[in-house]
Amino acid sequence: MGGWFSFSGVGATVGDLLAKDVVCEWLERADRTYDVALDVSYGAGVDWRTVDPSRYSEVIFVCGPFYRSDLLRRFEGCRLIGVNLSMAEPIRDWNPFDLLLERDSSEASHPDITFCASVDKVPVVGLTLLPPAEAGTDLEARYREASEAAVRLLERRGTARVTIDTGLGSGFGTTSPMIVTSLMTRMDAIVTTRLHGLVLALRGGVPALAIEPVPGGGKLARQGMVLGWPAVVQIDELTDAALDDALDFCLSQEGREKARACADRAVAEVGAIGDRFVVEMTHPGGAGDGRRNRTWLFEGSRTPASERSDRGYARALAGLRSRLKRGIGRSSGR
Repeated sequence: MGGWFSFSGVGATVGDLLAKDVVCEWLERADRTYDVALDVSYGAGVDWRTVDPSRYSEVIFVCGPFYRSDLLRRFEGCRLIGVNLSMAEPIRDWNPFDLLLERDSSEASHPDITFCASVDKVPVVGLTLLPPAEAGTDLEARYREASEAAVRLLERRGTARVTIDTGLGSGFGTTSPMIVTSLMTRMDAIVTTRLHGLVLALRGGVPALAIEPVPGGGKLARQGMVLGWPAVVQIDELTDAALDDALDFCLSQEGREKARACADRAVAEVGAIGDRFVVEMTHPGGAGDGRRNRTWLFEGSRTPASERSDRGYARALAGLRSRLKRGIGRSSGR
């Protein structure tokens, strides 16, 4: 049996491989032994260019468009069978097959045989990663390490990966909160290095494996702690085993129930914060005006920096300005 999956560089498709599996099942029902000619990129099989044609009584070409060519000339001594093909030329003008069960031709059309394919499902996992940290900073390598570990995990586990970026205008089509949350709620799990990757996943009842990229713990780990969410892996403790265990938990029924419980508890706590906010906005300051003395921030009074040297105070202000500038420019982690 051959098909476009027998050749390198011709763009075989998932449909080609599924059609192959269907015909393999039919051959087994017919109690026939067979070989499959596969390019090495698609698995183990025979090489159609080197096999001895005299070994075979039939040659089956499966799936896809079929054009006039001498592709099957090596096997012209065999019975030629075409299955699930779209014949590019009228049958009356050219048909090399002794038996043609076409998908469509000038004489007939039939449903694609992949309707009968048996396919195992794999988990569908959203991947929500921070953008790269500023080059040359201490966090650059850690952000990259966390992101690469997340990608390797999903590749190793054979999951279906969906990139979901919480950064608007990222080029992934995630241009609104509605789109992002709608995607997340359809996932079996989320793997993320972003705080809102964790929060929005749990908010929708979807377990999230959070990888904290900041050594010693940052806002992502702190959010996981306050939510009581266990599937947080610190960058300092990043191993394949730790990631596998955390993903197993996220894909379990226990993980899904825990995600819903964490979200319910968070909603209740945020509701209390909202109540306090409304009271403050309705009756500002309560008994007093509730205002802090910020004179030192705006008028150069150095309290509480009054005991620093002028040089140290200047450095502190410069550092504050630099951090604000980086935060506004990058808005990373939001």
